[in-house]
Amino acid sequence: MNDEMSPAERYAASRLRAAEQATALAGFRELYDFGLDPFQIEACQALEAGKGVLVAAPTGSGKTIVGEFAVHLALGEGRKCFYTTPIKALSNQKFTDLVKRYGAERVGLLTGDNSVNGDAPIVVMTTEVLRNMLYAGSQALDGLGYVVMDEVHYLSDRFRGAVWEEVIIHLPQSVTLVSLSATVSNAEEFGDWLDTVRGDTEVIVSEHRPVPLWQHVLAGRRMYDLFEERQGAGPGVQRAVNPDLVRLARMENQRSSNGRDRRGGRMREADRERERRQQRRIWTPSRVEVIERLDAEGLLPAITFIFSRAGCESAVQQCLYAGLRLNDDEKRAKVRAIVEERTKSIPDEDLNVLGYFEWLEGLERGIAAHHAGMLPTFKEVVEELFVKGLVKAVFATETLALGINMPARSVVLEKLVKWNGETHADVTPGEYTQLTGRAGRRGIDVEGHAVVLWQRGFDPAHLAGLAGTRTYPLRSSFKPSYNMAVNLVGQFGRHRSRELLETSFAQFQADRSVVGISRQVQRNEEGLEGYRASMTCHLGDFDEYMSLRRQLKDREAELSRQGANQRRAAAADALEKLRPGDIIHVPAGKFAGLALVLDPGVPAGRSPGHHNRHDQFHHDGPRPLVLTAERQVKRLAQIDFPVPVEALDRMRIPKSFNPRSPQSRRDLASAMRSKAGTAGIAPQRHRRQRSAAADDTEIARLRTEIRAHPCHGCDEREDHARWAERYQRLQRDTRQLERRIEGRTNTIARTFDRICALLTDLGYLEGDQVTADGRRLARLYGELDLLASECLRDGVWDGLGPADLAACASALVYESRSADDALPPQLPSGNAKQALGEMVRIWGRLDALEEQHRINQAEGVGQREPDLGFAWAAHRWASGHGLDAVLRDADMPAGDFVRWTKQLIDVLGQIADAAPEGSPVRRNARKAVDGLLRGVVAYSSVG
Repeated sequence: MNDEMSPAERYAASRLRAAEQATALAGFRELYDFGLDPFQIEACQALEAGKGVLVAAPTGSGKTIVGEFAVHLALGEGRKCFYTTPIKALSNQKFTDLVKRYGAERVGLLTGDNSVNGDAPIVVMTTEVLRNMLYAGSQALDGLGYVVMDEVHYLSDRFRGAVWEEVIIHLPQSVTLVSLSATVSNAEEFGDWLDTVRGDTEVIVSEHRPVPLWQHVLAGRRMYDLFEERQGAGPGVQRAVNPDLVRLARMENQRSSNGRDRRGGRMREADRERERRQQRRIWTPSRVEVIERLDAEGLLPAITFIFSRAGCESAVQQCLYAGLRLNDDEKRAKVRAIVEERTKSIPDEDLNVLGYFEWLEGLERGIAAHHAGMLPTFKEVVEELFVKGLVKAVFATETLALGINMPARSVVLEKLVKWNGETHADVTPGEYTQLTGRAGRRGIDVEGHAVVLWQRGFDPAHLAGLAGTRTYPLRSSFKPSYNMAVNLVGQFGRHRSRELLETSFAQFQADRSVVGISRQVQRNEEGLEGYRASMTCHLGDFDEYMSLRRQLKDREAELSRQGANQRRAAAADALEKLRPGDIIHVPAGKFAGLALVLDPGVPAGRSPGHHNRHDQFHHDGPRPLVLTAERQVKRLAQIDFPVPVEALDRMRIPKSFNPRSPQSRRDLASAMRSKAGTAGIAPQRHRRQRSAAADDTEIARLRTEIRAHPCHGCDEREDHARWAERYQRLQRDTRQLERRIEGRTNTIARTFDRICALLTDLGYLEGDQVTADGRRLARLYGELDLLASECLRDGVWDGLGPADLAACASALVYESRSADDALPPQLPSGNAKQALGEMVRIWGRLDALEEQHRINQAEGVGQREPDLGFAWAAHRWASGHGLDAVLRDADMPAGDFVRWTKQLIDVLGQIADAAPEGSPVRRNARKAVDGLLRGVVAYSSVG
């Protein structure tokens, strides 16, 4: 080839090679023993040219190489590089990787838990730490040249996403930003925004998986490919669904719908025999069968995603009971040595509480669970053993898919439905891509495998849609907060702050969406003209006639609502009079029948008639907790009481009654039935009242006017009416679109103005000046920043000891996962209980003030109600009680306990910093931190 080139071409090529060798990228490539992919080279070249970059690529594709090149450039230029990650586990992992490459003296770590060598030229940190540095004007920002934002798609996170936008907006323009994201469908839109706020930004999108992914369905003993084989079609190409799978699904659907023949009789013998043969072929394999099958096919290590913590633990137990062993004796010994080394600092009594020996038995066999309820140390050990090939089957919740680098050869999904916190919802294409992205280890596996288990009602076309769709749009979750407002006003003044917020990605997306809505409004207005022509009547003004009909319909609906409200109010008043020990007859709902009231469900300490907009009493009425005749303890809603209810009798509830004990429930239910006698069998019947519409003069008047109107006698009246209804519907839709346009313009700035107005009312701001109270608020981060500041200002915590203060501060961070029928939380007595009550009252006052200023918590702005569910556990742990006693009382997994305690430690540190110098609160907050940071909490390096 070289011989065919002319001398001039050879000279030009040599010049090009020499120029390439002189670049920083050439030296960087020599650090790795593998070649870089085209997208990595393109991104690194853009960085070296002085541009910012957005790299969107699949999980496991190696996009962090681009972040490491930014580190390389910073060191070469004598500048700093901050490498930010969304979670502490990722920060710890990246810190370890960079220390191996550049040495401990050049790499630092800053998370909520750890501070190591923070003045180093390379510092790994969580994104919140960088945000706090920017607001505080930290000197650590001096000399900063590059910021890497790993997993920048966390910007969509409902609770924490705003932090990413704050950092991007507030970073000095001299800093080059490297944004690393999972594959998102609107990378160009995000890149356009970065270009607007950060300057020249190159967008590099790669959809190529370095390890091809094959999709399978496991039904019975057979593993089916999801897509059919075609000559020349690679694994990444969209192909037709495997016809064998389609046939199986069709046969099962026919079997379920043809359980009886046409005459309604039983299945014929031939049909039954056919079904028996079919059932022998198709079933949902058990968890043990799945792992054994993957092992036999050479598809381990595997991660099985189960959308339940209890399901993950149950899966491990099932494998242990089945005698499943994936490790030989040599590997078992290695596992035990690693585990004992990593857990040697945990006392034996704590190991017993944490289920250590059952956990170790699973690890020795090569099987483990991985979920947020586990002790962080245990999770880290599972991750380490999995990467080393000593654990081959992990049962995990979906949080692992968003976590640290833990790739597998195969990924298994048991179901394509998961609980999203509110309802059971289908897995989205974006979630499916994220979960299956773990399959295939670069440099180890030739291909990765995603296996979905056959379930009743399985639809191959639906799965093919999930596997073939790359819709994972990045949506901003940015909302101004109280802390953000005082920090911005303190640095830039109100007017400049408003302008800064208008540059957010949230506003950028809102403004772009307005263009499409405006076009729709124009089309609607053209349609309205056509509808108006079609509804014209030669006998009179049909618009006027339709107005009368509409008034009649509205009046009837209004009277119906009034009647329903009156019935609800009467039922709520009756419920409000119930007391613990009342025996009632629940008139409707799933738990209709005899029941004993355990708790009336009216918030304690709240006087009748005092309600706020988030109060469950205000929205839903009292929600009594009852023991049913079927021995179930349930929290009922007002929908279960369509008519007023009265106590049939009363009985004493024993102090020893434990709602979690089946025997205790059985005894009390039996006593209730005996006490009620026959009273519970025949509930009082409520007579249906005469409709208010029958006697309403307004309805009578409107009916008379309608009959007298000229258009009422038109032969085409109902045709005209249909066109008029279409006109009204389209007109209503058009007005809604116009309101959306109005609402999306300057939305962020309007919310900021409302927040500033509220803070001015409370004395945190005076025009463009931040007051002393405001400066204290600026040091408090979190959902309940304003509540914490108000408690400090009002001296709510002044008389509290360390354990009492820990209990109160826990209400600022904790959010319960419990269902509605959970019992009221146990609280510490004395000063702590009084202070918690005062915190709830202050929140009520703030809530009313937010409503007055139209600050809507449903939109992610404002203060949620403090949750007292962790107060008792925090108090006990800070007081020095043992882990066994605290976890038993809290009814909480060890991992959750550690995570909430670490968040509590973080907020106590903020309280100590914000409290006045030398004050008891500052002193006791630091003592509370010392009391909490012990045992399993101190052992866990991540949380």
